[in-house]
Amino acid sequence: MHSETESVIAEDQRRVPLHGAEAFEGMRRAGRLAAETLDFIAPYVQPGVSTGRLDELCETFIRDHGATPAPLNYKGFPRATCISVNRVICHGIPSGDKRLQKGDILNIDITVILDGWHGDTSRMFWAGTPNVKARKLCDVTYACLMRAIDVTKPGNTLGDIGHAIQAHAEAHRFAVVRDFCGHGVGEVFHTAPTVLHYGKPGTGLTLRPGMIFTIEPMINGGKPDVKVLPDGWTAVTRDRSLSAQFEHSLGVTEAGCEVFTYSPAGLDKPPYGVAPKTA
Repeated sequence: MHSETESVIAEDQRRVPLHGAEAFEGMRRAGRLAAETLDFIAPYVQPGVSTGRLDELCETFIRDHGATPAPLNYKGFPRATCISVNRVICHGIPSGDKRLQKGDILNIDITVILDGWHGDTSRMFWAGTPNVKARKLCDVTYACLMRAIDVTKPGNTLGDIGHAIQAHAEAHRFAVVRDFCGHGVGEVFHTAPTVLHYGKPGTGLTLRPGMIFTIEPMINGGKPDVKVLPDGWTAVTRDRSLSAQFEHSLGVTEAGCEVFTYSPAGLDKPPYGVAPKTA
């Protein structure tokens, strides 16, 4: 007799698309453009710039390269990107009134639609030099993502991915946000599977070649608890601690996985060492 969990896994297994070469090529192109957008915006992330201006620059870059920003008007979201500063965990709404302060940390989340395919990725950025704990939080969050990518291969499970993230974050006394997760992506923005950022090894959906999804751990400097602000989008830490996130889109291959959203310029984690530009 199957447990309820086993039934859910079996149902997810049937619903998860298995993509072929054409889809992987489409995701490579879309993923590269999303990553190039983050490379482009890096020099503009400076104290004094508004998140609204950063959003405008990203949208122009995306459209100039023949793509559209997926978040704009998605379920009513009002801007082309999500920009989440300090205690904002995710879905921060860019604003001309929100200017970066020296020492701020922020996540810029980009999703482009290019030739029907969604390239989805995010990185942390620093406005000036943040404090030691903020830098450590960013470093640990990036390491969580990379450890998860390392275990993404056929025969492993989504539980292996979640465990890799949870174990590393908690070893550094940080907390994994459980209210948000990674997701299947491709010609649809959000689809199966659901990719939790915590879990037990050997549990959950078994990975198979052709699966395409995001891994996007959100790690808090304090407790994992989340509050959504009255705008219905902006998620913040309840205890006002800092939060960090990195995200890649990837596809499971016969030998492991292919990450579609690595930075072409090698700017995968801060500090980026780029010459500042005026926005």
